Amino acid sequence: MTEPRRPLPIGAFPLPFGFLLLPADPGLEPIREGLLAGRLPETWPPALRAHELALAGEDEAALRELTGDDAVSRFNRFVLDPDSVEPEELRSALGERFSGLVDLVAFAVGRTDVVPEAAGLTGELAAMALAAQAVAALAADDSAGAVSRLELAIEAAAPVSAALTGVLHGAIAQAHKHGGAPAAAIEHLTAGIGLLTGTDLTLGCAELHVELGATYQELAAERPELLHRAVHHYHCALQLVTKERAPELYAAAHANLGTAYLTMPMVEASDQLRLGVAIGSLRAALSVYDRDTHPRQWSSVQLNLANALVYAPSAHRGDNLVEAVELYEALLAVRDRDRDPLGRARVLANQGNALAHLGMFDHARGKLVEARFIFEEFHEYDAVTSVRGLLDEMARTAAKADADA
Repeated sequence: MTEPRRPLPIGAFPLPFGFLLLPADPGLEPIREGLLAGRLPETWPPALRAHELALAGEDEAALRELTGDDAVSRFNRFVLDPDSVEPEELRSALGERFSGLVDLVAFAVGRTDVVPEAAGLTGELAAMALAAQAVAALAADDSAGAVSRLELAIEAAAPVSAALTGVLHGAIAQAHKHGGAPAAAIEHLTAGIGLLTGTDLTLGCAELHVELGATYQELAAERPELLHRAVHHYHCALQLVTKERAPELYAAAHANLGTAYLTMPMVEASDQLRLGVAIGSLRAALSVYDRDTHPRQWSSVQLNLANALVYAPSAHRGDNLVEAVELYEALLAVRDRDRDPLGRARVLANQGNALAHLGMFDHARGKLVEARFIFEEFHEYDAVTSVRGLLDEMARTAAKADADA
């Protein structure tokens, strides 16, 4: 066969498009070079109609375009429909230099658990095999093994594909975080963002921004100044994605952004404005997160939004408090006494506080007393003291109102 031109522009873009081979046609050289750099063609030539359809997610239509019997067409059919081609025959058709691609695709799509070998491979092929080995290492909870393989993968990919190298920097950052090395993760995420910025891998770049922001946010417990860096990267991500194109990533960026703003210390009066921005972001996240489809994320964002509404400066404070009470009530429906007693107690305490601000002392007292009982049962004495303080304050306020009356 006429072999595809190396290096192959594979691995940087998502499956299945990211594994499709280009025909060996000199006229496609500019496109191949662009893909290696993470750039898509402005116009797709007829010879790559299947690639264009696959990128758009129209796999069945792409398959119908691949009618040739040459090795590249057969391999691309295998990528789009791994059950439609016999792997052994395909290995033979591709030849020894490219037969490892079959193993890479079979592993990537879950058709086999056999991890591809990297021995004898170079460049992007070695990088992809090593990345597959790193995936297997992480699945076995071997962070160090994953890091070592990805370091070799980056070394192999760097001379041939900037786009693939950027993606691999993101992968090794995950391995470093899994192994408890956030500083190394930050270094690789920053490198990955540098390589993917300005490319057509906008979703991949946005993912790295969110991951870098989350890493800074995790470290902010000891270094609060890092929250500003986290916020910057969430904003960068939101400039690259929309709710329609990447709803989960959009929601994660907004949820983290809202939480970061709520965590920042309020030093000046103008800082209160951040609460309004946080509320907007949390509402945006809840436009994606649903109680049934994303229960964990929904619960966390719902609670943060309710807490923000209680303390947000607003001309409609009463409306905010009523909404907060309703949000807390929805949370109580999923935080029952048996499965999550302390989580339920915290929601009850917050809801009781909001009800007290509304002057609904009888309702607030019932919520706070239930919260206090749970906190006492689990020896959460600081929380008990806080709830008792609220109850005492309510009693004093009620007594004063009676005296004035």
